[in-house]
Amino acid sequence: MIQAKNIHKYYDDLHVLKGVNIHIKKGEIVSVVGASGAGKTTLLQILGTLDTIDKKSTDSLLNINGENIKAFSEKELARFRNEHIGFIFQFHQLLPEFTALENVSIPGFIKGSQKNEVETRAKELLDFLGLSHRYNHKPSELSGGEQQRVAVARALINSPELIFADEPSGNLDSESAENLHNLFFKLRDEFGQTFVIVTHNEELANLADRKLTMVDGKIVQ
Repeated sequence: MIQAKNIHKYYDDLHVLKGVNIHIKKGEIVSVVGASGAGKTTLLQILGTLDTIDKKSTDSLLNINGENIKAFSEKELARFRNEHIGFIFQFHQLLPEFTALENVSIPGFIKGSQKNEVETRAKELLDFLGLSHRYNHKPSELSGGEQQRVAVARALINSPELIFADEPSGNLDSESAENLHNLFFKLRDEFGQTFVIVTHNEELANLADRKLTMVDGKIVQ
């Protein structure tokens, strides 16, 4: 599913990632933990194609689903990301002027899928996540846990093989966080997605199939 080798990232003179190697199998749930500033989010963004490997890393490798990500143009990368990768962030990133149904549908519309197909799929996902009564509610009318479930539905709308989550339960109360953690495993079992989760939540980290620890820009276990 993901094979990354010798991944480096610099921001000016700051060396954030220092030769990271990682291999993630299809259907795995992998957590990434470590102190703030260890490079977790930067690694997630590079693996998720939101950021690029440093050009100095001439012998680096990043393959996702057998595709050489380094060889893609920006347009090809955007299409690949839209069709194969879903993202869940700590603060939901929902558009406030749109309803739950509209927020979930946006990636499907970007993909170019038919409106009726996208909305049918969006309703199926919202139903699956217990939000059938919230189709027409805007984010301000939803609880934190409901907003995060809308964000999960949005991440799933194009049936991506790979889900990246950055502190997904960091802004939730303990009950909502536990429900979200259980949901990830239910989704993996139902849809077969692979999850890479950056988290400070030890409970979630320990539930994963594998827990990777980052220290000073490197994976140490």
